[in-house]
Amino acid sequence: MNHEEKKKRKAGRPAKNIKKEINASVRFTRVEYFIVKEKAANCGFTVSNYIRRASIHSTITPRLTAEEQLLTRQLVGMTNNMNQMAKACHREGLFQSMVIFEKYRQQLNEIIKKLKS
Repeated sequence: MNHEEKKKRKAGRPAKNIKKEINASVRFTRVEYFIVKEKAANCGFTVSNYIRRASIHSTITPRLTAEEQLLTRQLVGMTNNMNQMAKACHREGLFQSMVIFEKYRQQLNEIIKKLKS
């Protein structure tokens, strides 16, 4: 057998198909780290694998935009008005309150449509 016939093998572990090239660091307090470490152990993951999976697969709801905050304030104001309307219903009679209620119901529908879009 020649040297040419023998194939040279590299020593060590075979190269991975997908390399993790970027390193991102996270700082924890001792308590936070032990909580994450415990959760990772319960899932059967290493801490780094647990953090990676949690950051990729979890969903975090973003903060409300300025327009959404305004609409929310309007909804709160309208609920206060509806509460006052219920009190007026007891005082003044049902028909007067139903007219006011219909007006607020239409406004609520418009705000909800804006929030959905």
